[in-house]
Amino acid sequence: MTKKNDKRRRIVVIGAGAAGLMAACAAAEQGAAVTILEKTEKAGKKIYITGKGRCNLTNACDIQAFWGHVVSNPKFLYSAVYGFDARAMMQFMEDSGCPVKIERGDRVFPVSDHASDVTKALLAHLRRAKVEIRYHCPVQSIEVTEADGIRCVTGVKTAAGERVDADAVILAVGGRSYPSTGSEGDGYRMARELGIEVVKPAPSLVPLRTREDWCTQLQGLALKNVELTVDRPLENGGRKKKKPLYEGFGEMLFTHFGISGPLVLTASCYMDFDAHPEGFTMHLNLKPALTEEQITARIRREIEAAPKKKMTGVIRTMFPARLAELIAGMSGLSERVAASVNDKEIAALTHLIQDLVIHAEGTRGFNEAIVTRGGLHVKAFDPSTMQCKEIEGLYAAGEVLDVDAHTGGFNLQIAWSTGRLAGESAALD
Repeated sequence: MTKKNDKRRRIVVIGAGAAGLMAACAAAEQGAAVTILEKTEKAGKKIYITGKGRCNLTNACDIQAFWGHVVSNPKFLYSAVYGFDARAMMQFMEDSGCPVKIERGDRVFPVSDHASDVTKALLAHLRRAKVEIRYHCPVQSIEVTEADGIRCVTGVKTAAGERVDADAVILAVGGRSYPSTGSEGDGYRMARELGIEVVKPAPSLVPLRTREDWCTQLQGLALKNVELTVDRPLENGGRKKKKPLYEGFGEMLFTHFGISGPLVLTASCYMDFDAHPEGFTMHLNLKPALTEEQITARIRREIEAAPKKKMTGVIRTMFPARLAELIAGMSGLSERVAASVNDKEIAALTHLIQDLVIHAEGTRGFNEAIVTRGGLHVKAFDPSTMQCKEIEGLYAAGEVLDVDAHTGGFNLQIAWSTGRLAGESAALD
């Protein structure tokens, strides 16, 4: 703990995840006496499982392209991200002894392919700065006093009843995704107790449950280079907007409950099942690179090449066996001889290939969500400092805020950037 005669500014960081660790690094670099309070037994638990254990720590795309990947409140993040962007994070890692590399899609990983090396680099940085980390130390509440109408942070109270004094507190406890890592929504409770508005949390970047049994029948089948479109829910009066809610291209996976994979996870960012419990209608185009005419011509060529073959066999020349059998069955042509199929039936088959309808009934919940949508309302915080507008000395960073983005390293970059800004601001205030 900080010695009583230590005149340095005292900072308490709640949470030893990505945002909290970076906030502590930044505050310590500015000369503050920093203590991290972490409820679990180790730091960076969610960092360890990101990128399938490799840690996709940021994305090296152009900064303007970055904003296109932020789903919630991108303008709130301008100061934080411009002040500490992906290049700065990559340099920070290099300087901290963790060399990085850029892979497909501008995704950045440690050269070692071990997520643990990212956390080790951060912890080594903190040790050099003499930052104290207390594990198994959940925080019960943030202590605030009020004088002359001004509310100020004075410290925190732990679940064990201990008071830890502080000149500033940085709330960086994460959201509710992957609760096994310690993200159980504690920050929302602490914020509400202080009168801070919380936008209802929901799972995001999460697999989807589907109504259709055929999705589960294709369990384990991965598709590449497909297009997924999500319809906008009907407006009042039953009118439908022309522009889709989401439209994307990439890879997806069929599962025992529905669908997953990068394309589906990104689509889930835009699907609010609380507002629309009836679910969402999606359209899967299996051959988006081809026009209707090109697909029709391809089917005709296959029929002409093997007129006596059953249509299931014809369709197998275009798709994996299980998917071909499904499409043949849906089209009603599975037992038909190729030469007997007429133009109208070929047109219907072409339409089916370009528009397989899937109904999403819900998500797989916070246990399988990569990130949380919702959280502390950004209007309560100054985007240039990450300080609460109504409570001096209270800062927030990372997933606990109502900010989220696509998969690909963008959410971790938000954590690094907001953590960096919160730590610097708290130390220099």
